[in-house]
Amino acid sequence: MAAFFLSGRPVPTSRPIVIASQPTPALVTQRAAQRLPRVALWLFCAAYLLPGLFGRDAWRNADVTAFATMLGIAEGRTPWWAPTLGDLPPETALLPHWLGALFVKLLGSWLDPALAARLPFAALLALTLALVWYATLHLARTDAAQPVPFAFGGEADPVDYARALADGALLATIATLGLLQLGHETTPELMQLSEVALLLWAMAAAPHRSLAVRAALLLSLPALACSGAPSMAVALGALALPVFLRSRYPEARAMWPWLLASLLLAVGVAAWLGAWQWRVNLPASWASLGGTARLFLWFTWPAWPMALWTLWRWRQHWLRRHISVPLVTVLVSVASTILMGGSDRALMLGVPGLAVLAAFALPTLKRSAGSAIDWFSVFFFSLSALAVWVIYLSMHVGVPAKPMANILRLAPGFTPRFSAMALLAAGLGTVAWLWLVRWRTSRNRHPLWKSLVLPASGVALAWLLTMTLLLPALDYARSPRALMALVDRHVPHGACVLAPGMTRSQVAALEVYGGHRVLTSVSPSRPGASCQHLLVPLRGAAASAQAPAAPEGWAFVARLRRPAERNEQVLIYRRAPP
Repeated sequence: MAAFFLSGRPVPTSRPIVIASQPTPALVTQRAAQRLPRVALWLFCAAYLLPGLFGRDAWRNADVTAFATMLGIAEGRTPWWAPTLGDLPPETALLPHWLGALFVKLLGSWLDPALAARLPFAALLALTLALVWYATLHLARTDAAQPVPFAFGGEADPVDYARALADGALLATIATLGLLQLGHETTPELMQLSEVALLLWAMAAAPHRSLAVRAALLLSLPALACSGAPSMAVALGALALPVFLRSRYPEARAMWPWLLASLLLAVGVAAWLGAWQWRVNLPASWASLGGTARLFLWFTWPAWPMALWTLWRWRQHWLRRHISVPLVTVLVSVASTILMGGSDRALMLGVPGLAVLAAFALPTLKRSAGSAIDWFSVFFFSLSALAVWVIYLSMHVGVPAKPMANILRLAPGFTPRFSAMALLAAGLGTVAWLWLVRWRTSRNRHPLWKSLVLPASGVALAWLLTMTLLLPALDYARSPRALMALVDRHVPHGACVLAPGMTRSQVAALEVYGGHRVLTSVSPSRPGASCQHLLVPLRGAAASAQAPAAPEGWAFVARLRRPAERNEQVLIYRRAPP
């Protein structure tokens, strides 16, 4: 699938390219417009997509919560139209849970259900990368985005120029730090990301792909509303509408009825499913607003400084398609992040637009800025890789001893597991990183995308090493399986339990790894209740205080702590005989 999207074939245009009335700041030679070799591009994508896909559990919080809902739907324990966890309210993000449940139902008999549910979401991340690549390709071929022609020729060919910028946008997407973990989870936000990228592609390709664009417009906004983000779907549609109406391309202007139909359909679908929820959580102080600012700075690095440079250097072209189209998605994402009190998952939806804007900084980026990005990437990711290898040697060789002692202190009971395949993959990735550093620090200064090679490969290397060499330790620390194994010593597998005060992720862990039927809204003092076990969570300061007295009618059994979490404990009670 990815091979089809990133094949790099020329995109047909319905009109010839003309020089914009306002001069562009881009000065690009044909030598600088060389594209990234396709083999290298596939290796980048593979190193980014495949690690973390195999050999791990669903991790705490959103990952295990979404997987538990998918598993419940696939096993018939909760309805398709109103899936619940235990007796908690139904989940409104139906489309992602249906997708995961369908793959669990189809592949769960011969694959691990967690892997079966993870496969379509890995494909959605690959689709997002492809859509960003093609959206940039279309936008870079517009007349206003073309570089200035030289007096005696030698400027970049329009198709080669567009391909080079598209390669840069894909590298910028991979290099974005915040997408690293959230993009590899099995959560509704990953489907939302692909739908935002689909809308971005539809807006970019409107002058060229009429039938495909109409289908993409009709699908993107309603699917986004069905994936748990109806407000963002409405905001995106409302801001995209004037971009279509005032376009210089008649083919793009003709698409506005389809966008309006998609917008109305999204509103109707969200109302029908009851998906409208008030999630506004405005910053209560300057400190919380500062936290949101810090989130933006690290989450979107290195795309945000390059996007800001694009807005400055192309400031006379803000109303042109190559700036206004990605800017729409970025503005909606940033505004949603602020209104939701600094939500990183809302900010993730702005990554495709930021990557496209960052790509248009490449033709105007100063050599000093590119060198600063390169050297920061070399030092930061080389030190990170060295730290991972030192920890790995400590786990398996015992030298140095301090890292392994720290791991056992933070995650008591952990036992290292050796994998020759993981060691081979990590070794090849490290060798590839050293070769890329040598290539970039030599005299290869011509390709437009050169400044994003080291950030993207550094992120891919960090993810590869973490998901191979450190995966056993991370899986032990972040998976709820260890705590559920302790619970199973005192509560029979599959038993009914009362769990008032449990969060969605804790209920999900009880259902997935314990097979329990969990009730959170039933009072423990209700007479005649069928559940014979009561679980009471302790968080924060309560976890270090003395255990409260047993509720009336219940006998204390055990106080358990998740091995890698000191501030999260569970009290287990058994119903006392009358």
